[in-house]
Amino acid sequence: MLSSTESFLVQNSTFTTFKLNGFRDLGEWRPILSIPYFLMFLLSTTSNSVLIYLIASQRNLHTPMCILIGLMAVVDLCLPIFFVPNMLLNFLFDQKWISLAGCLIQMFCIHFVGAFQSTLLVWMALDRFFAICRPLYYHKYMEIPNFLKFIIVPLFRNGLLNITMVFLAGKRTFCVDEMDHCFCEHMALVQLACGDISVNNLIGLLTAFLIPTADFVFITVSYIILFVSIMKSGKSHLKAINTCVTHIIVMTVSLTFALIAFMSYRIRNNFSPSSRVFISTMYLLFPSCFNPIIYGVRTKEIREQLLKFINHQKKKPKN
Repeated sequence: MLSSTESFLVQNSTFTTFKLNGFRDLGEWRPILSIPYFLMFLLSTTSNSVLIYLIASQRNLHTPMCILIGLMAVVDLCLPIFFVPNMLLNFLFDQKWISLAGCLIQMFCIHFVGAFQSTLLVWMALDRFFAICRPLYYHKYMEIPNFLKFIIVPLFRNGLLNITMVFLAGKRTFCVDEMDHCFCEHMALVQLACGDISVNNLIGLLTAFLIPTADFVFITVSYIILFVSIMKSGKSHLKAINTCVTHIIVMTVSLTFALIAFMSYRIRNNFSPSSRVFISTMYLLFPSCFNPIIYGVRTKEIREQLLKFINHQKKKPKN
């Protein structure tokens, strides 16, 4: 009798809409969260938009490295758009419901664009490696036909893993419709599914370790090689050490947030649901806010063009 009852409940409890209820333990203080998240969203949108405009409009910034920084700014501009506006509507107007299709689309956009962000950092590390360790062959390596060799494999990896992860999540039936999150993260959705989720768990772990973690290891190794090369060459590239160290610090903070968020669903811990949601939002928002400074303003050519642009705007006659 119990078995048939359970079977009946499973068959008749397949939800196709979900309630995003992140930070619910804050109660009436929840709307106040819209202030810091809106300010971070505003910072990300403004700084990345300025960076994109600057690189697109100034011909002398159409170098491989600046183009990669411009692509990074496009990614950093798009990524918060996929979830922050919905969060703000949730906090301010209690618009919490999302369809399964909308949830899967949001999940794919966030995870795929986030993976592309990680892959861009690999390409930027390759650019620095060729520029410093192979300066005589830099332009040869950075020509589009040659550079495509380094682009196709990571993009195929990102697409295959993320499509598989989202497809398997979409095939599940769901027994619960309330998600302790502010956007559709993979494990936050999968935990609502009926039955065993070990396959989804495995695919999620593979995606986490084969994309951001593998990219981080590759970038770190390439920077170690750069450091050795720079130290042997003397002081001519000492500024590059400062840049590389800054890159690694930002990547370490972002990856730490991401891995803590991923693993918090899989191992026993004392994280409250709100702490888990906060960490998840930070590994997406933190890079989008600080990458324009780290990769844009700290790049000499871009900084000089930005100062020229600001001075030009100040000198314009007022009507």
